[in-house]
Amino acid sequence: MLPPVRHPDLIVGLDWHDDAGVFRLGPDLAVIQTVDFFTPIVDDPFTFGEIAAANSLSDVYAMGGEPVTAMNIVGFPVSELDLSVLGEILRGGHAMTLRAGALLVGGHSVKSPELFYGLSVLGRVHPDRVVTNAGARPGDALVLTKPLGTGILATSLKKGKLDAEGLTRVTDCMKRLNRNASLRMVECGAHAATDVTGFGFLGHLHELTAASGVDAVVALERVPLLPGAIEAAADGDTPGGLAANREHLGVHLDIEAHGDPRLDLLFDPQTSGGLLVSLPPEAAERLVAALHADGDTESAVVGRVTAGTGRIRVRKTD
Repeated sequence: MLPPVRHPDLIVGLDWHDDAGVFRLGPDLAVIQTVDFFTPIVDDPFTFGEIAAANSLSDVYAMGGEPVTAMNIVGFPVSELDLSVLGEILRGGHAMTLRAGALLVGGHSVKSPELFYGLSVLGRVHPDRVVTNAGARPGDALVLTKPLGTGILATSLKKGKLDAEGLTRVTDCMKRLNRNASLRMVECGAHAATDVTGFGFLGHLHELTAASGVDAVVALERVPLLPGAIEAAADGDTPGGLAANREHLGVHLDIEAHGDPRLDLLFDPQTSGGLLVSLPPEAAERLVAALHADGDTESAVVGRVTAGTGRIRVRKTD
């Protein structure tokens, strides 16, 4: 464990287990700093670059911020892959960064036995409008802005079992920036938020409840899922991270839906997943309505926040 870091202008740091660090530069400006990278999740290099960049940018959006600049982080096996592959990955990342309205300003690469790619991102936010994972309040509703299942379907792809329609569906989901969801949640007065990535839906919800000192109830039937993901999980297409998430979170869960095949997807490690937002019920309804009007039709109220100390109850219905 690292020692605690203290500074009067450090708004979010190591102690918060949050999506990114936040530092106040002045009364009206704070910077958000984050970094993320991973190994390929799809075969096409350009698409992989797009997805990796969208995933890296997501931490800024989860905190209600705006990405400003980004830098590439690359590990590349030069003896195994042609440099044209790297060029396509970087083009995809650059295209996504521009789509987010940010500037790619540099980066660093190393020779690596395994390919990986991502971004270090700098964002900006007003110091009084930072959204963290520690502000959820009893009585809040929980909104999820993207469907679950990317980890399971990516495993199906690796096994050669995902058809063209399924591949398009899952890649489109992962490439969709959380920019609009971030803007909408801030407009609606979000109390807390996080993005859903490697720890899965329940892992990131637990981080939010633990940081906020509350409990949560999840209605399984309300959680949006990618088509085909339940069937793929039943067919054994589950990534290793899913089992690890389940084992880690078990002590924090009260599951009233044992045997339901949808449960696997709550533990599924997501890549470039959606935002999980805690806000008052009436604001949650406005948020979902706004997102649906914007085309994010899978967004849904998936649960509620109750008084407690970080436990999560999973029910079939609310």
